[in-house]
Amino acid sequence: MAQSEAKAALITGANSGIGKEVARQFANLDLFDIVYLACRNDAKAQVAKAELERATGRTIFTTVPMDTADSGSVRSAITWIDQPLHAVVMNAGGTGGSTPMALTKDGATEIFASNVLGHVVLLERLIDLGALTNTAVLTGSEAARGVPKLRIKRPVFSDHSVDEFACVIDGSFFAGGKVDPSLAYSQVKYLGALWMSALARQYPELRLVTMSPGNSAGTKVFSDMPWLMRTLMDGVLMPYVLPALRLSHTVDVGAKRLVDATVDYTFRSGVFYASAASTLTGPVVDQAGIITDFDDPTIQDHANEAIHRYVPDRTS
Repeated sequence: MAQSEAKAALITGANSGIGKEVARQFANLDLFDIVYLACRNDAKAQVAKAELERATGRTIFTTVPMDTADSGSVRSAITWIDQPLHAVVMNAGGTGGSTPMALTKDGATEIFASNVLGHVVLLERLIDLGALTNTAVLTGSEAARGVPKLRIKRPVFSDHSVDEFACVIDGSFFAGGKVDPSLAYSQVKYLGALWMSALARQYPELRLVTMSPGNSAGTKVFSDMPWLMRTLMDGVLMPYVLPALRLSHTVDVGAKRLVDATVDYTFRSGVFYASAASTLTGPVVDQAGIITDFDDPTIQDHANEAIHRYVPDRTS
């Protein structure tokens, strides 16, 4: 990668929702000279780029084709980046598309690959190349600790072993039974936060933070749900009911959490931040104070080892 004095950032899943709003806030706050919009769909990426330029009056955005569910796409995308990155916001993922439990060529479920595995390939390759100079932020979720108010179960494991975590990654955790989509999502976010903490211990010179945007309206997280559920969530619960109960906030508030995690050094490396216990909005706190798993180096390392069973050779 060529050296440049320009201060650059990359955002995955940047064509809509939280990712696009993070890009807008980066531009409006004049934080970066270049913002790479890493998106799976190039047509949507170009539309987002044009909209962001109109909204901010700045021409700092560059699109990069990247599908985080495809490790080959991630590696190819890295070659498009021609200067070191000051920051990376790893936001792509969501509920895993229309076939979240289908397996990718790497043997991971699509929901795990899009949320975590693709970002593992991205971030660790950037680190290997010396192409990340400061901060990486992974989009976390309160779902990682369970959300009883929304009937999202807390991930519970019998021994937190590498093999048990691997069962989540390849979907065999649900073998012989009905898949619980919300639990699958919470497990993915749980393992992602543990991986970031393990990586932070390996690279103390970088700042690696997991930050939940909270329960944010105006995202595309429900786009792959059945029509009735999607209409209920996007048309009624998220914009009206949940805000009245202080259980959701607007997309700009959720995105600001990720922006703050990127630039505010009071957010410590290796920590998973999200809303306080029993809430989905408001000030964020270290989640290890709620679930001690997140501060356990052994559990972190087991998650990291399990994930790397599915990571292609990072030296190639």
